[in-house]
Parts: sequence; C-alpha cells; structure tokens
Amino acid sequence: MLMSVDPDVIRALGDPLRLRIVTLLARETLCTTHLVEETGARQTNLSNHMKVLREAGLVETEPCGRFTYYKLRPEALAGLSEQFAALAVSARDAAANKRACP
Repeated sequence: MLMSVDPDVIRALGDPLRLRIVTLLARETLCTTHLVEETGARQTNLSNHMKVLREAGLVETEPCGRFTYYKLRPEALAGLSEQFAALAVSARDAAANKRACP
C-alpha cells in the first residue's frame, strides 16, 4: 500500500518564508530573534509561521530563559523523503498501466 504525503506538511513547506525557515534551521538551531533577523519577517508574522511548522511536526521548540529556540526535526523530513521516494517508485511502475476509457 502506497503511503500518502501529509497535506499539512506540504502546505507548511509550500510557503516561501516557511521553506526559508526550514532551510535556515537545517544549518543550526535558532531563536525567534535570529529568525526575525535572517528572514526580515515581523515577529508576529514569524510566530504564526512557526506555529504552522510546529503543528505540521517539522520543528520543535526548546525554551531557554526568555527565548524560544527552534530546531528542525530531521526524522520528519526523512519521512517526507521516503513518502516521495515511494511515490516515484509507484509512478515508474504505473507507466506500464493504462486504464482503458469506457
């Protein structure tokens, strides 16, 4: 049975700012202040995007005093990669299958 790709994860990564955040977090764990500086986003806007990424299971938080650090969950990206790889295998196999029109 072919796994389907989680639409919440795709939606989360489909936004250019969120994809930029994920790319930044792939290099290092960053706090909100760092992410605001790196992206140029307003803090409230950034917080909303981080909520989407957290709810999609792509990032997790780490409180540190009055700051919140964010880190990427590599297993979430690995799972997504596996799902897309399975779709690619299925697509190769499906090339030989053609449903007849009625």
